[in-house]
Amino acid sequence: MKLSRILAALVLATLVGAGVIVSRTNTFMSSPLSVPESGVAFEIPAGSSFASVSNKLVAKGLIDNDRWFRLYVRWHDKAGAIHAGDYWIEAGSTPESLLEQFIKGSVRLYTFTLVEGWNSREVLAALQANESVQATMTDEDWPALLESLGAEILHPEGLFLPETYRFPKNTPDTTLLRQAYGLMQTVLAEEWAARSSDAPVSSPYEALTLASIVEKETARGDERAKIAGVFARRLQKRMRLQTDPTVIYGIGPAFDGNLTRKHLMTDTPYNTYTRHGLPPTPIAMPGRAAINAALNPEAGTALYFVATGLSDGSHKFSDNKAEHDAAVAEYLKRLRQQHRSGK
Repeated sequence: MKLSRILAALVLATLVGAGVIVSRTNTFMSSPLSVPESGVAFEIPAGSSFASVSNKLVAKGLIDNDRWFRLYVRWHDKAGAIHAGDYWIEAGSTPESLLEQFIKGSVRLYTFTLVEGWNSREVLAALQANESVQATMTDEDWPALLESLGAEILHPEGLFLPETYRFPKNTPDTTLLRQAYGLMQTVLAEEWAARSSDAPVSSPYEALTLASIVEKETARGDERAKIAGVFARRLQKRMRLQTDPTVIYGIGPAFDGNLTRKHLMTDTPYNTYTRHGLPPTPIAMPGRAAINAALNPEAGTALYFVATGLSDGSHKFSDNKAEHDAAVAEYLKRLRQQHRSGK
């Protein structure tokens, strides 16, 4: 009888002890970590053991003691489920939510913005300058990448959608470019399906080419369709487009920022002062708004436009050469006045 009482007492003590441990562990797992309001970065290198992760949490001051954390993970057999990666721990996180973050591999995401109007050289340079991107591409690699994507055109210009892309650290540049290419194909197909009957192009690729010119000519949303309308009417009348951005693109990296009369008179496949029609390829990466404008040009009578020189980036539209020449003279006069005033 005495032995049975002792055994019962031991069992009870064990149960009470286990209950205390479970209670302490659950309390620990649901209590906020010591994370600053701004959050904190935490990296789990590839091949890390759970013990090293747990020790690192203590070393960084996120938890005071990893005893309960290790117990919880051992009980739930989750040590082998943690993913390596670069994490961002938010203020208010608990050991339980952090463990779930590690198990899901919800790593910190970085951003890369492909800007409207960039050309392929600028895209590549920006990717290489982004420290969170794994740079693998050179300018010679564009054809191979495009071929792997099933592209019919192996010239990269215009084929990647300007957008902000989110990605884990050390994502290869080719992964982001594949995503940008796929999004451009989707957007182009949608815009092409909804195009106006007045669209002056005969293929989606021509739409990209025209859109890239519109993109380079204005950043104003209220002017894109107007400028597309000017180009549409010039194409219909067999007038040369005479747009400076195409000439600059044809000059290439040698362009020093000063467009001269000699440049305008020097023939290249992209010189729309010396050649009729659209250039052979896009000259930049157009955004969706520019593509929409190219496929839905605004009706009107204007055949010319020139910058006003005002700080709002606006343009003056003209119906004939005489009006245009007057607008150009006004623009040049304003530039001289700004130069004299030091603006």
